[in-house]
Amino acid sequence: QVQLVESGGGLFQAGGSLSLACAAAGRPFSTYAIGWLRPAPEKEREFVAADSWGGGTTDYGDSVKGRFTISRDNAKNTVYLQMNRLEPENTAVYYCAAGIGRSRDYAKYIYWGQGTQVTVSS
Repeated sequence: QVQLVESGGGLFQAGGSLSLACAAAGRPFSTYAIGWLRPAPEKEREFVAADSWGGGTTDYGDSVKGRFTISRDNAKNTVYLQMNRLEPENTAVYYCAAGIGRSRDYAKYIYWGQGTQVTVSS
């Protein structure tokens, strides 16, 4: 079992930045790939970013590429999502999730956090 807790959400201005954190407890954190996903129209979860279990490779959704950065600190059992140049369209509940391998498919993730709300005003 892995327990995930997101933090860092809130109300932000368009053009600004924020950093979300996903803190993990339970089984060795470093052995899991971590993804950030959010709800989207006609989708259960839209892929935002993911980091492989070893932290060696990352992947980003097309709409956030170049603006968002995922990183991890295995010593702190925490994964971060740095979000720059925020847009109102980034408003969503952001979930972090752990899985065996890095994936864009939400169904591949095993453990989920409760989510943190990000609201971006124009």
